[in-house]
Amino acid sequence: MLYEPFEQKEFTEYKVYKTEFAGRPFVVETGKMCCLSNGSCMVRYGDTAVLCNVTMSDHPRDGIDFFPLSVDFEEKLYSVGRIPGSFMRREGRPGEKAVLTSRVVDRPIRPLFPKDMRNDVSVVMTVMSVDQDCSPEIAGMIGTSIALSISDIPWSGPIAGAFMGLVDGQLVVNPTEEQRKKSDLALTVAASQEKIVMIEAGANEVDEITMLDAIKTAHTEIKKMIAFINGIVAEIGKPKIDFQSMELDHDLFEAVKEQYLDDFKAAMDTDDKNVRDAALAPIRDRLSAQYAEQWGDGIIETLMYKMQKFVVRRWLLDDGKRVDGRGINQIRPLAAEVSLLPRAHGSGMFTRGQTQVLTVATLSNSRDAQILDGIDNEETKRYMHHYNFPPYSVGEARGLRSPGRREIGHGALAERALLPVLPSEEEFPYAMRLVSEVLSSNGSTSQASICGSTLALMDAGVPIKAPVAGISCGLITEGERWMTMVDIQGVEDFHGDMDFKVGGTKNGITAIQMDIKIDGLTYEIIEDAFAKCKIAREHIIDEVILKAIPAVRSELSKYAPKMQTLRIPVDKISEVIGKGGKVIQKICADCSAKIDIEEDGHIFICAVAKEDLDRAVSIIRTIVEDPEIGAIYKGRVTRLMNFGAFVEIAPGKEGLVHISHLDAKRVEKVEDVVAVGDELLVKVIKIDGQGRIDLSRKEALADLAARQQQNG
Repeated sequence: MLYEPFEQKEFTEYKVYKTEFAGRPFVVETGKMCCLSNGSCMVRYGDTAVLCNVTMSDHPRDGIDFFPLSVDFEEKLYSVGRIPGSFMRREGRPGEKAVLTSRVVDRPIRPLFPKDMRNDVSVVMTVMSVDQDCSPEIAGMIGTSIALSISDIPWSGPIAGAFMGLVDGQLVVNPTEEQRKKSDLALTVAASQEKIVMIEAGANEVDEITMLDAIKTAHTEIKKMIAFINGIVAEIGKPKIDFQSMELDHDLFEAVKEQYLDDFKAAMDTDDKNVRDAALAPIRDRLSAQYAEQWGDGIIETLMYKMQKFVVRRWLLDDGKRVDGRGINQIRPLAAEVSLLPRAHGSGMFTRGQTQVLTVATLSNSRDAQILDGIDNEETKRYMHHYNFPPYSVGEARGLRSPGRREIGHGALAERALLPVLPSEEEFPYAMRLVSEVLSSNGSTSQASICGSTLALMDAGVPIKAPVAGISCGLITEGERWMTMVDIQGVEDFHGDMDFKVGGTKNGITAIQMDIKIDGLTYEIIEDAFAKCKIAREHIIDEVILKAIPAVRSELSKYAPKMQTLRIPVDKISEVIGKGGKVIQKICADCSAKIDIEEDGHIFICAVAKEDLDRAVSIIRTIVEDPEIGAIYKGRVTRLMNFGAFVEIAPGKEGLVHISHLDAKRVEKVEDVVAVGDELLVKVIKIDGQGRIDLSRKEALADLAARQQQNG
């Protein structure tokens, strides 16, 4: 025999669990795929399918003082029947949407792992099929929660997530693709059975009451999903394994606290990050000399972190005192400037305490919109916001790196905050790129970049509907006690329990991003944070942004391209393009312009000089519209005859200027007045039944002289 007999593989542990989520079938399969993962499941939501796997290393990673969790959301283009557009024709580095989804899943699950665990944990969500009506992001989040819950990895879940829309004034759970297109809200909520653990939102100036109602509605649906997950765990969940705890020795911490507490308080009692760091350095040296030999160098940074955290939290909870001496609801000193860069199309710098962001706006034609190659149906993006966080912004001496997940996430948050106030492409036919350069960072740079973006857009002359500002709210908890504080600086963010970022106009919220380090928030905390952020952002808009630039510039920068949109009949498109593109190429060359024509007849014309733009528009209108008797055109002489000159007033359209109409005085020879290639102002004086056009230079000059005399 060429082969040994084989047995048919049976998947004895294969299980299928079914429920409904927002009225659509939700199916979980386990026990057939990925048998070597600590936990695995295939989640099917409608026709969307996401394979979720979680794994953990056997031993803790040496030499680290943090929990090493990695979360990856893999967008496979076969999931939408598409071949990647790259040269290699395979998926490359994750796109921005995949990175953002990874962050959305990371944020709710991370606080639920043991804080003293140092084993590597990896989460991989592979999108294998996409139904545009059933979000793969939500399926991936729930699938990750299921995989972790049924695995042996220590984790205090489950959580679940839901996507909320606001369609025609009605809240909709997990809206379809068509509903999302007209929704005023794009809200992702993750929650446990009792508390909210993550919020990510973009909104069309939605008020705080509606936003809180949407969060509560999402939580109601999430609780049903958590009950479903708990049923799965009860049947096939594995016992959680023991792990090697890396918790700081309690007796050591108490000894350091007794000896050094007053030193830490004295060092940290300042509003200047540089002064604080300089004052803490000698304490670090003393701790190292006293404990490093016995406990190792790694323990010193842990001691420094724990002591600073203890001081910050005790000041806030016991004394109502902030590190920099501010009131609980007091914003740091603010400043705003515009037009800092003369050749940029728009620029604005926003400063809040020691946080400072310079945002620069660049305008271009629609051809420069970003081309997207993802698993949804969005193909281009005309508004782009990029956020850069150089090492000098935090006083670090290291080389520059490409943008990481944090930079991508902060840029997307600022982009989302400004999108609702941007003019439509019909109103303002530009592609827009904003770049926020973080010049100095001491907390809430993403919110400073929102303010800087508003300044830069207004300075660039982009007719935004309303100015947008961003602010963050922090939280400290201890048992049932909690308190929030507005405008947290770096040390409060680092040692606090929440960074609740809210961007919006005076009319409502446009973006939210919530990061927490605890097991969740109550509705009361969220409502309190909304109220404080609303007061703060209205103050920033009125007292800072609008005092720096009271209104959008009435004109674009002279260095910005000028654009105009035309709509022509579809059957005239070929005339504008010409045979082999000759007509449109000639217009572009003669007018130093860029022209894009869409299939529906929309034409986008772009030129740096206003005169070139007007000329290109005039030529196109002349091509697609019949010449009007009495209208004046600028044409080019194409040929000379004894009886006059033929002048082309638009590609393919020419008329005759009879010798008697070449000049106000008598003309003996045509060559005495004009030559081939000359540009002339001519007036249409007659169009005969066969469409032949008679032109007059004499009458055009007379009309021009009369206008000049009338205008003084």
